[in-house]
Amino acid sequence: MSQLPKRLLSIDVLRAVTMFLMIFVNDASGVKHIPLWIDHAEGTANAMGFADTIFPAFLFIVGLSLPFAISNKIKKGESSTKIIIYILSRSAALLIMGFYHVNLEEYSAASLLPKAVWALIITVAFFMIWLDYPETMEKAKKYSLMGIGVGLLVVMAVLYKGGKPDMPTGMRPGWWGILGIIGWSYLVCALVYFFTKGKLGLLLLFLILFAGVNIAAHTGMITHRLWLIGDGSSVTLTMGGIVISGLYAQLVAKGKTQQLWLILAGAGILAIALGLIIRPYAEGISKIHSTPAWVFICSGITILVFEMAIYLVDIKGKKDLFKFISPAGTSTLTCYLMPYFQVYLFRLFHVIYPPFLNTGAVGLIRSVLMSLLLITLVGLMEKKRLRLKI
Repeated sequence: MSQLPKRLLSIDVLRAVTMFLMIFVNDASGVKHIPLWIDHAEGTANAMGFADTIFPAFLFIVGLSLPFAISNKIKKGESSTKIIIYILSRSAALLIMGFYHVNLEEYSAASLLPKAVWALIITVAFFMIWLDYPETMEKAKKYSLMGIGVGLLVVMAVLYKGGKPDMPTGMRPGWWGILGIIGWSYLVCALVYFFTKGKLGLLLLFLILFAGVNIAAHTGMITHRLWLIGDGSSVTLTMGGIVISGLYAQLVAKGKTQQLWLILAGAGILAIALGLIIRPYAEGISKIHSTPAWVFICSGITILVFEMAIYLVDIKGKKDLFKFISPAGTSTLTCYLMPYFQVYLFRLFHVIYPPFLNTGAVGLIRSVLMSLLLITLVGLMEKKRLRLKI
């Protein structure tokens, strides 16, 4: 396993920018009369909008950071059992949150609680369970708060009704949601990384295997989704990030940092080229259908942006340029959940933007400001240690 530094500030910055843009594009999706290229492309379109590049970038960044987290645990002398439990617990947390979020989409008006109340309660429960509790806090108090959080989720599951009012259903897994997809991808890729001991050659083989599955799933060679990895799109994106981290570690260990720029640029351009080449043969380019063209092109874009981040942040030391959104890179899960408070508090109290704040350029500026406001709040919460940690 090549030696990695404890942390790359460029990854934190890249994660912060990606989370800021994720909040922005989600908020902007409700703004009327905006340029088509900003929003998500239609599910039936052979196209990709700017918004369609954000989630795959986040999956890729999960892969970039994963080797650093596991390597740090190995360096600390943690046992294999403890590391595997760490991987499983992180994955489980993401899957549970994703499971509840997906069922929120099918919430029925026949339910006992209004949808906004149910959404706010499960979000509070997530904080109670996975809050970064101070080490000085009494264990009895900590576990009591976590227990209340678990209890709230159980009660919300019992009260839940989904589907049509005349044919309500209980909670059930759907597409797992964004957090769930990250959870499954993290589980598979983290275990692969751990059991291959971070050997770059083996990681590259798994990347090729996952990409092959994704291509096969969209060219008719595979007619059903595979267990855990589905059509292979999410694990391809995450494993791509792991391989790039491995390349970085290997070049640094050999003192060949000058080659880093050429290799990253080449990898990014190659990935984009592969996406453009395969686009006509594998169901076009589509985020909704997670086609190979979408996977490769988004991977290539993220690699090139990561290269720029390394130069700007790690080499030139310009991290302070991104200080205003830095909490999105260090308290990312907290940032992801904050819009749930905003959206459902607005819905609960019937807060509606006036038309001029929800249209065109003014609406986009409002979305930018809302994203900055939520990240600023997370920064204030971070100082009080009110942040999630999984």
